[in-house]
Amino acid sequence: MTDLVERAPAGDWAGGQTEKAVRPRTGGRLGHVVPWIIAAAILFAAPQILTSGTSLTMMSLMGIMIVFALSYNMLLGQTGLLSFGHAVYYGLGAFFTVHAMNVVAAGRLPVPLAALPLVGAVTGLAFGIVLGAVSTRRAGTVFAMISLGLAELVASGSHILHSFFGGEEGITTNRTKMMRLFDLNFGPQIQVYYLIAAWCLICAILMYAITRTPLGRLCNAVRENPERVEFIGYEPQTVRLIAFCLSAMFAGVAGSLAAINFEIVNVSYLSLHQSGVVLLAAFIGGIGHFVGPVIGAVVVTLLQVSLSDLTEIWQLYFGLMFIAIVMFAPGGIAGLAMMHGPLIRAGTVNRLIPSYLLALVPALVMLAGLIALIEMAFRALVKAGDGTAMTLFRIPLDVAGPLPWIVALLVAGGGFLAFRATWPRVAEAWDAASAAAKEV
Repeated sequence: MTDLVERAPAGDWAGGQTEKAVRPRTGGRLGHVVPWIIAAAILFAAPQILTSGTSLTMMSLMGIMIVFALSYNMLLGQTGLLSFGHAVYYGLGAFFTVHAMNVVAAGRLPVPLAALPLVGAVTGLAFGIVLGAVSTRRAGTVFAMISLGLAELVASGSHILHSFFGGEEGITTNRTKMMRLFDLNFGPQIQVYYLIAAWCLICAILMYAITRTPLGRLCNAVRENPERVEFIGYEPQTVRLIAFCLSAMFAGVAGSLAAINFEIVNVSYLSLHQSGVVLLAAFIGGIGHFVGPVIGAVVVTLLQVSLSDLTEIWQLYFGLMFIAIVMFAPGGIAGLAMMHGPLIRAGTVNRLIPSYLLALVPALVMLAGLIALIEMAFRALVKAGDGTAMTLFRIPLDVAGPLPWIVALLVAGGGFLAFRATWPRVAEAWDAASAAAKEV
């Protein structure tokens, strides 16, 4: 990154004074380093606080999804390319890695497990060059449709090439048979977590650094106005291709980490569902900010693990959340958080807390009513063969009677009306906090 410099004002030059010494502002550089130090500390300390096996597994999945979501954001958020087939490079990276692990283990080659994600990186980059040369010739809807077609092509081919992809059973491996590094066999989950965390941090730093380069700025320019990029002498298709290849490379790393973590890879890694999950993570977190996909990856992974244990229709809730984010918060969770940045710096954000708390209560009531209606409808329409009796929020009820439906409608409708009534107060508090921040 270019150091910021301080120079003398024009008046000093007019008076014949010499130019002030150029001094780099170390504060700006330190401001970029501190967040990464904090992130490294969190990644290191997390398993010391959350020590259960479930927590370690979930945090490992979060690390993989963070790399995957950030790689997707290089396409969508940075370059403006909506892809429906990003899982192709994730899955191919995983398959080549699991085969490499078996070859290394069988031949007892001196290759440590920690270096195997490089196989995914090379795989993703290679296939990114080949497929990207075709798909990046056009942008917009054409690119999205081409990416969808290529994803279907690779997914269909995976069922034909049974010897490489292993069919529905997939390809298995054993990470403990690899060469030991510092006497680590990566059998315990905590060792695998730290391996994933290290690669997650490295990839995140590299992807952030790319966004600060001239290439990153060109990607933003191609996203906003490719015609002007041509006017200044750059080829938009070349910029899109480079961004596509880098994105595929990091997706391959994520696939390698998944192969190491699960020790099995099957054709589901290449599916449209996998591409949809990373799309949800990027959008929910916010594609307009680098930290957005990180937040989205954490939220999506947490909900995937927790909601799947609570309800069979957890994917429906994902879809509803995605719709709500697109309609009411296009900037995602990160966008909502960044809106409060000026108020936090000015010290006026505390004025919003009472109105937020006031709006939170009816919002939760409304949400509880909507969940009740969805779960009862699912029970009555889909699971009717299992009976009409069910338990919701630890309350036994029978969906065959009208009373549960009436109560759920009243709770959802009343919660919405009460929530709607708090909007003017929230708006007034926001205006007051913003005005106070401007004065500061």
